[in-house]
Amino acid sequence: MELNFSKQNGLVTAVIQDHQTNRVLMVGFMNEEAFRKTVTTGFVTFFSRSRNKLWVKGETSGHHLVVKEIATDCDQDTLLIKAEALGPGVCHEGYQSCFYRRLDNGTWMESEARAYDPAAVYGSNS
Repeated sequence: MELNFSKQNGLVTAVIQDHQTNRVLMVGFMNEEAFRKTVTTGFVTFFSRSRNKLWVKGETSGHHLVVKEIATDCDQDTLLIKAEALGPGVCHEGYQSCFYRRLDNGTWMESEARAYDPAAVYGSNS
């Protein structure tokens, strides 16, 4: 089965979900090479649109995402990847999930405490 990389200029959206809790951890993009690398290595690999290159989640932090299951939607242009998160969190801001803000009466509020200190992992420019 082929994925449809043509709708988003060679990319598909990849929703990453915790394989045990089903919590959405992050969303990224994959080109064909990132998808193949994800499948062959078992570690989630993305295509960075801003840096125009592949990156393995955790290559800097050590907080890798181990693939447990891969599914696609009916249009075959979006992936749902269930993964095991190695480390305290996946968000570069120090949270368990990139979705740590909730809209509360029109204001975005942090809905959880930081899981780790991003400055200690990425340096003071994170």
